[in-house]
Amino acid sequence: MKITLAQLNPIVGDVDGNVNKIIQTLKQTQAENSDLIVFPELFLSGYPPLDLLERKWFIKKIEKAIGEIVTISSFYPNTGIIFGAPLFSYKDTGRGLYNSAILVYRGLINHIQHKSLLPTYDVFDEARYFDPASDIKPIQFKEEVLGISICEDAWNIPELWHRQFYDRNPIQTLIQRGASILINISASPFTVDKEKIRFRILQEHTQKYRVPFVFVNQVGANDELIFDGRSMFLDNDGLPVEIFPAFTECIKTIDTNKKGNAENYKPLDDIESVYNALVLGVRDYLQKCGFEKVVIGLSGGIDSALVACIAVEAIGKENVLGVAMPGPFSSRESVEDSKKLAKNLDIELKIIPITDVYFSYLNSLKEIFKDKEFDTTEENIQARIRGNILMAISNKFGHLVLTTGNKSEMAVGYCTLYGDMSGGLAVIADIPKTMVYKIAKFINRDKTLIPDEIIKKLPSAELRPNQLDQDTLPPYEILDPILQMYIEDGLSREEIVARGYKEEIVDWVIKAVNKNEYKRRQAPPVLKVTSKAFGPGRRMPVAAKF
Repeated sequence: MKITLAQLNPIVGDVDGNVNKIIQTLKQTQAENSDLIVFPELFLSGYPPLDLLERKWFIKKIEKAIGEIVTISSFYPNTGIIFGAPLFSYKDTGRGLYNSAILVYRGLINHIQHKSLLPTYDVFDEARYFDPASDIKPIQFKEEVLGISICEDAWNIPELWHRQFYDRNPIQTLIQRGASILINISASPFTVDKEKIRFRILQEHTQKYRVPFVFVNQVGANDELIFDGRSMFLDNDGLPVEIFPAFTECIKTIDTNKKGNAENYKPLDDIESVYNALVLGVRDYLQKCGFEKVVIGLSGGIDSALVACIAVEAIGKENVLGVAMPGPFSSRESVEDSKKLAKNLDIELKIIPITDVYFSYLNSLKEIFKDKEFDTTEENIQARIRGNILMAISNKFGHLVLTTGNKSEMAVGYCTLYGDMSGGLAVIADIPKTMVYKIAKFINRDKTLIPDEIIKKLPSAELRPNQLDQDTLPPYEILDPILQMYIEDGLSREEIVARGYKEEIVDWVIKAVNKNEYKRRQAPPVLKVTSKAFGPGRRMPVAAKF
């Protein structure tokens, strides 16, 4: 059988546009005489549709679109179409919707398989919207018996993946009922190393049941989530026949009789994949939200330099504006380094000094602040002036402000609310500081884009004389592993200390993380690349004591 895998980038809510992608794919692949074309999970709605699913008009629009695809299929009598869509359950109980895979062939809906396993961890909240399938069954199609499943349905393998587990195994059920080939449509977001786990899970199924496996994953970015694609076909020995590229749309037809080769699978490099994920995240966020240009505050530091490089790669140098805003404590080197960066990237740079504005603020506040010593209040005023300037440029010219804070800073509150946190998208707020340096090294692999002076200098907010991050924070080489254990791994204070970290440092970090939840609650959307990013995947209370 010839099966076309359509690894595409749908837009959430754009039902007509997503239907058009299906139509165009049908037209483009006719010369290949494909028996079946497979699209990702919830393709008609885009993933994740969130509370759009609670709008009946939206589901009815999707119903109409399904009818359109059924009609179109009659003009392609040799080709079946599998795609994902939400469907009304038409039941009086439950949530009233299914997450469904639909097989359309020759002007008819031949088969519908609802999703069985509904994830409710991290960024997923599918039980909020959907009911689980009441039955799991394969379908005879041409010479094969298709075992169709949806994303999480294939992930119930405890020994390979530490996550939510279920009392059902849809893949096993499909095999027991006679499936000769497994097809999984998916919207599986990217995180570091996840594609390796995906491959092992799919390979485990093929080697256990001795049937080939077709996996079609969404690509693109929607809000915080980035989808890497990496669709694939494995033969019945678990050997990869075809592995699709990451972070780009790809449509390819495979022959299910073809045998695979272990050398066809090469895992993504962690740092390169994170960089490419962030580039895709920025590009899609802008395009899908209707922005064309961005503005970035350039401090002369490595974080803003990294964000500028990502932006240039995502949308082109002509669409990136850098703004340097030296204040009373800014070093001359910071402005010069920003100029070097802008020259290397060939982006426009504006220099807007804030010293006069800053002292004007202090003059206005001198009466109420009298007898009070200089502290973080005066430091934060500088950051908020810069945030206001960037937002003014955004308002006047329609540029999206990209914030430049990293995960280490966001975690412990080393950032200013309504200051450097002001903006429309937090590009690297899921990137620990130690990883920032690794990505910078990757960017400079062939040509120096980020000046060496920026990479080598000691990090500083430059909000008071001779200020360095290390004066306030533990060294990043110590801070980042503790943050990893506390935020992503969920370890307790005692467990972290038992791993050799000083009690006073662990206590400081945990206290800082907990007390700054209120700041993170007000941050822009954070592009997610780790297993636990700040945002909808980490729901912690603000008014709490623990």
